[in-house]
Amino acid sequence: MSQATDQQIIEILKMEAIPALGCTEPVACALACARCKEELGNIPEQIEVFVSGNIYKNGMGVGIPGTGMVGLPIAAALGAVCGKTEYGLEVLKEVSAGNNLQVAKSLLEKGAVKIHLKTDAPDKLYAEAVCRKGGDTVKTVIVHGHTNIVLVEKNGNAVFRKENTSAGADENERAELSIARIWEFIHNVEISKIDFLLEGAEMNKAISKEGVNGEYGLQIGRTLQENIRKGVLADDLLSRALILATAASDARMDGCEKPVMTNSGSGNQGITVYLPVVAAAERFGASREQLVRALALSNLVAAHIHYYMGHLSALCGVMIASTGAASAITYLMGGDYDQLVNTIKTMTSNLTGMMCDGAKQGCALKVYSGTSAAVQAALLSTKGIKTRNDGIVEEDIEKTVRNIGKIGSVGMEQTDRTILDIMCHKD
Repeated sequence: MSQATDQQIIEILKMEAIPALGCTEPVACALACARCKEELGNIPEQIEVFVSGNIYKNGMGVGIPGTGMVGLPIAAALGAVCGKTEYGLEVLKEVSAGNNLQVAKSLLEKGAVKIHLKTDAPDKLYAEAVCRKGGDTVKTVIVHGHTNIVLVEKNGNAVFRKENTSAGADENERAELSIARIWEFIHNVEISKIDFLLEGAEMNKAISKEGVNGEYGLQIGRTLQENIRKGVLADDLLSRALILATAASDARMDGCEKPVMTNSGSGNQGITVYLPVVAAAERFGASREQLVRALALSNLVAAHIHYYMGHLSALCGVMIASTGAASAITYLMGGDYDQLVNTIKTMTSNLTGMMCDGAKQGCALKVYSGTSAAVQAALLSTKGIKTRNDGIVEEDIEKTVRNIGKIGSVGMEQTDRTILDIMCHKD
């Protein structure tokens, strides 16, 4: 198999580095509704949204920016009221303008918004909006990717149809990527071609600062910071990494109106691939160039593992994102390729199997666990300590990566169904 070229890898990085305002599953619903509104030419009178189980799961309990509310209904209503598809994953950034929120709430009060679980959805990432105004009906379908609109119909006639419904880089480009190729790339690529990643670092640092200063979610980052000031916790690499990452997740999951740079379509995963790496770079006094190369490594390792799992599953994506962060911290500590491989294997032994039971405030706890494990794995591997090739860990790192994907995409299918069943039948 041929290897991915530098330009192909750069394109993968660019596709991963997408800003998002709010949790991306409700955002996908909002985007579908926004597209319907644009075709109708006005705010719809009736809104129905049909979603896959994974979008339903990730939309039930997560805060929607600027609303003080949670869930898919308010996200869908806002998409139909003030959403603009040109904003992509930031479709809801005008939520606070004028009386948009009040209009959206009035739709909910009238019972005009209905959310349905589509049990036969063709993909784990699927959102279909059907909006009506007067005698007109518009349907918009998003599949495979959070912004991947594949069909728009008005009164039964297709006004837009995407023949190739894939949502990412060419599948061959992804398949031709490998841990070894990523390692080679980040050492040799011209820094000017990837320094756009610094935008993501600054964006995610900004929401982290908001999380420390405000009383968001579980206040994990804020609490850690307070205990450093009290002398209870050390102001070391682990603490700084945990504060940066968890404070950002606290804010994001509680509806903060600041965007996050994503990875693999997820804000929490974006937070996790960027901020522990930023903390390590600051602690070690890394140069700007070293930070950029480390961020590229973190993003690419996470994206590479995700290729084998898909965007949504019962396996928490923070585990994969934190493996990217661990890889980058290993690099910043002067680790070589063998130590990078050992870091990934250690992360595989530690966190594989951590389940996703929906997007919510508690995701910050998993960001904490992933970040802590990332620092631990880097410290162990750079000391020459490695896990044995047992369990799902194999000698070949690419086989190990594929095993993670297999656990998430095949092995936890029943887990996913069970989680959704529990969530749908709670008192």
